[in-house]
This record gives sequence, structure tokens and C-alpha cells, in this order.
Amino acid sequence: MSNVEADPAVPAQGAAEHSKPVPQVDVLSARDVPLGGPRAMTVRRTLPQRARTLIGAWCFADHYGPDDVTDTGGMDVAPHPHIGLQTVSWLFSGEIEHRDSLGSHAFVRPGELNLMTGGYGISHSEVSTTRTKILHGMQLWVALPEEHRHTGRDFQHYVPRPVRIDGADIRVFLGSLAGDTSPVRTFTPLLGAELVLDARSTTTLPVAAGFEYGLLVDLGEVRMAGTLLRPAELGYIGTGHDTLTLANESDAPARVVLLGGTPFEEQIVMWWNFIGRSHEDIVEAREAWENASDRFGSVDGYEGDRLPAPALPHAVIAPRKNPDTPLRGTR
Repeated sequence: MSNVEADPAVPAQGAAEHSKPVPQVDVLSARDVPLGGPRAMTVRRTLPQRARTLIGAWCFADHYGPDDVTDTGGMDVAPHPHIGLQTVSWLFSGEIEHRDSLGSHAFVRPGELNLMTGGYGISHSEVSTTRTKILHGMQLWVALPEEHRHTGRDFQHYVPRPVRIDGADIRVFLGSLAGDTSPVRTFTPLLGAELVLDARSTTTLPVAAGFEYGLLVDLGEVRMAGTLLRPAELGYIGTGHDTLTLANESDAPARVVLLGGTPFEEQIVMWWNFIGRSHEDIVEAREAWENASDRFGSVDGYEGDRLPAPALPHAVIAPRKNPDTPLRGTR
């Protein structure tokens, strides 16, 4: 998915303070972002924000739907470029056709992972299919570490099996959780999993103490370590905890996506669809895209023009990283 914001960060909100040993949970609220076009598809963006740029190497989280495509027009994102990241597509309903400059032609379907690596440069298109009636899902980005940020193009598809544990059905699409491990390659330690929690259930998960975690609520109201999260909110906890307790406060099943990883200590420069380490990285990538260089290749099979790059800001794009201290406050 293409990022249309030049400065995609806003302040976050904090969660109520808890006494130890309950983990401190910070609550990040989403903001609505139109993706553009005459029938703009609006997404809810929770990462990045000024108060939190990354959770592990997860640096971008868009949550959209459920959208009736007869009203919204669905998704039609023309070929656009990426550098320095991996894109992670995860659907709850609908179907998206993916084409990229590696030559991949695949479909994103509910419960199936599509992961594309655009290190030095890749381009792709995303279009919801005519079979789609309701479009609902997430688009996530992972920042590549310095030693791998110029890696070659890659595309992986994986269908995780559901795992049942303590009142929850879990699909692990990246990393390891609940005794299941995804075979999909990442370049830093990561976790990505969908959990469907039984009505009025409580689930305690063993987790890696060296990871920080973000929990995005799709359906229902869920307490993460005692802090209530509502739909489209993302709860964050830092490192140092080897269990995570989730309680579904709803009378129906709740659906959440759990993201985690070791803290990403590098500063990144993030602009449009590019992740670099300096303003010059962004300028070079934009120029290569506008000049149709071989760096990004071409996408075959998409009917229409590719996306032009937006104008650069009239200032040096500053690097960003997470705050040195976590948020603290009350809802």
C-alpha cells in the first residue's frame, strides 16, 4: 500500500498507570488517512506517531474496513515503489490482487500472509478483486536493519495453521507464539499473529521478554494487561515481560493482531514509501522512481499509469526514532 502522508506522525494518548507487576500499557489512537482518488479509501493509521515510531521493527500500521466496495470503490493502488522495508499484507475479508516487479502475481486472502521485500528497490500494485464485496484488513511495514536494507527483491506467501490455546484461536504469520513458528524470513526478530478470543474469555500467553509488543483491536473490547482497548486502538508494552494476559470484555468473539519484536535501535528516515537513513537516501530514491530507472523495475499486468512521487518538502527530512522513555498518562 502506498503512504500518501509526507509527515505521517501525530501525538499519541497514554493509558492508565498500573502498579507492578502489571505491565504499563500505552494506548495509541488511530487517525483517519484518505489514500486518495475521487472515491478515496480511508484507512486508520496507528503507526508511526510522533510519540512512537516503531514497535520492534514494525514501523507502519494501516487498518481498514469493513468497507462495502460498492460504496467505497475498494482498493486500487497503482504501481508504486518501496525501499528499505518489507510489506506485510493481512486480510480479514475480501481479496486483493498483487503484482510486483519481481514478476510475482498473487492474491491476498483472509488468513494468508503475503510478504514482499523491497530492500534496494521494488515496485508493486494492489487492487481489490471483483469477487470482493467487503474489504477489511491490515497493511503493515517492517523496517530493514542497516546491514540488510539494500537486500534484493523477494516475495513470500504463507498460510499459517490455526492453533488453539486457552480460549483463543491463533494464526502466527511471523515469528513464534503458542508453540507455532512461521517459516517466513525476517531480518530482525519479529512476531505477527492474529488472535480470535472467545467471548468473555481470558488468555495468558507466554511471550519473549526481550520483545516489545503492540496489540491492535479489530473487533470487540479487549483488556491488555488490565488496560481496556477499543476497536482501532493499539496498546503498547515495553520489554521485560514473559507473559501477556488478554481478556475479551465482549459478549462475542474479539479479534486482535499482536505485533512484537526486539527494540529497533537505529534511526530511520521515513518519507512516502521509502525508508532510508538520510535525506539524501530519499532524494536519490525519488529521482530514480521519477526517471523510471531499473532500480524499481516495472509491474506487468496493471492497467493504468504508475503513481508519481509527491514533491519533496522544502526542508531536510529529519531521522526519527522512538522516545527514550515510554508514554505515561491517563486516558
